[in-house]
Amino acid sequence: MIKGIGASSGIAIAKAYKLVMPDLTVTQNTVEDVTAEIKKFEDCMAETAKQLEAIKEAASKNLSAEEAAVFDAHALVLQDPELKTQVLDKINNEKLCAEAALDAVANSFIAMFEMMDDDYFRERAADIKDVSRRLLANLLGKPLPNPALIDEEVVIIADDLTPSDTAQLNKNLVRGFATNIGGRTSHSAIMARSLEIPAVVACKTITEEVKDGDLIVLDGIEGTVMINPDEATVKEYETKRAEFVAYKEELKKLVNEKTVTTDGHHVELVANIGSAKDLVGVKENGGEGVGLFRTEFLYMESAELPTEEQQFEVYKEVLEGMEGKPVVVRTLDIGGDKEIEAIDLPKEMNPFLGVRAIRLCFQREDIFRTQLRALLRASVYGDLRIMFPMIATLQEFRKAKGILMEEKEKLIAEGVKVSDTLQVGIMIEIPAAAVLAHKFAKEVDFFSVGTNDLVQYTFAADRMSSGVSYLYQPFNPSILNLLKHVIDSAHAEGKWAGMCGEMAGEAIAAPLLLGLGLDEFSMSATSILAQRKLIKSVSKADMEALVEKALDCATSEEVIELVKSTVKM
Repeated sequence: MIKGIGASSGIAIAKAYKLVMPDLTVTQNTVEDVTAEIKKFEDCMAETAKQLEAIKEAASKNLSAEEAAVFDAHALVLQDPELKTQVLDKINNEKLCAEAALDAVANSFIAMFEMMDDDYFRERAADIKDVSRRLLANLLGKPLPNPALIDEEVVIIADDLTPSDTAQLNKNLVRGFATNIGGRTSHSAIMARSLEIPAVVACKTITEEVKDGDLIVLDGIEGTVMINPDEATVKEYETKRAEFVAYKEELKKLVNEKTVTTDGHHVELVANIGSAKDLVGVKENGGEGVGLFRTEFLYMESAELPTEEQQFEVYKEVLEGMEGKPVVVRTLDIGGDKEIEAIDLPKEMNPFLGVRAIRLCFQREDIFRTQLRALLRASVYGDLRIMFPMIATLQEFRKAKGILMEEKEKLIAEGVKVSDTLQVGIMIEIPAAAVLAHKFAKEVDFFSVGTNDLVQYTFAADRMSSGVSYLYQPFNPSILNLLKHVIDSAHAEGKWAGMCGEMAGEAIAAPLLLGLGLDEFSMSATSILAQRKLIKSVSKADMEALVEKALDCATSEEVIELVKSTVKM
């Protein structure tokens, strides 16, 4: 048995399909006809661009806009003038063949980015690697494996799966995948959960231990992979798989039910979305609203900034689509790990702590005001709630709200209708704001906790860095105490508190968040029904007692063990 990390739940039993890359070794040879070699490279660039566009189109049918947006990043890599210029320089000046020139330049870029400390640049290294490999394969005339051509049920075995690979998986035939590397927050893991394909990552040596055609039993719940198990084990896991399928079917019965505890306490389970297309998943999974609409994907889809009219149409479509249910829209959150072509962001040593989100909006008020006008105009079509990200001080909130109010007055003066019930809140993701929540609560309409950033900023540990991954501890008592202060502060002022970070969709978190008094849980749509079932099985009073004990724990491990020993998952 190989132990890894369960990245997407479910049981898979099928033959192994090893996704092996072709040998892309380049012979360092020169050419005489430089002009012909340049044309060969430029033709190959054009062909690769077509392939990327086709992959993105295929991905958009299966994935949300947010998940498919990674291919926009790949297109940007291909369009990078620095990459092209350096390759052409090597062909011209050193008379290298196109393959050798590309290989040298790409390896230089990848090495440079991989050496950098922050997550944004490491992700760029992965994008460069993916795109340059496709470009190199085309130059060498060695097509990359195409998972879309798989015609029988398989479990894919690979060192890693690129976003391009994962997007092409046919969930009717690909029963699961296992990789040597990766984590729960890697692109492939996120896409696997969206496609509901079981996955186990970080198996270390699985490509060495598995042969094509081996029978694989993959458990994405426990994070284990078995190679050619005996008949009794296969039958045992066939039973487990049937139980899991039955469990998923049972969950569907909860689609139209309210999320109410055994002692009558109601909480709202809502969804995180990246586009209007995601509303289908929200409704199919019984979402009671949208707790986070990530608007940055509107800006990432084009080389031009979206106009006020374009944004208005999207916000209107989402609000009307939710039929009066609440929709929390986060204003532009660019920077850190997200970059867009239309805005020239400063190059910073640590972009996660630099000009991003509300800080960028203050520097580019023109962009901010355009978005706010579009939101205000759309507000009459549903229950709109506007949320400002990355707020650290009260002065920042007051400034952001002041700009919003100015735009509201301008629209009213123009004769444009604006909702009278618009709520304005902030994301709590910076410890400074969490600690001062009792002051913020007097001025905001709501809080929504972004746990992904709150945890990493509290522990001063990049959650994507394997070297400090042990410090990504959402259940640490320090985080629970911060959450208690935030939620209690909101309630003391008659305001509501929600959560839109990954923690909101985790089973271990549900009893704790319920006991802390969280009002709204926002998560991936596919997590809603499981959380609803769990919350409906417990009483709020019991969870409050559980939280009292959890707050007195000393470590994250103690908290997790306490929850597991108290609540039947």
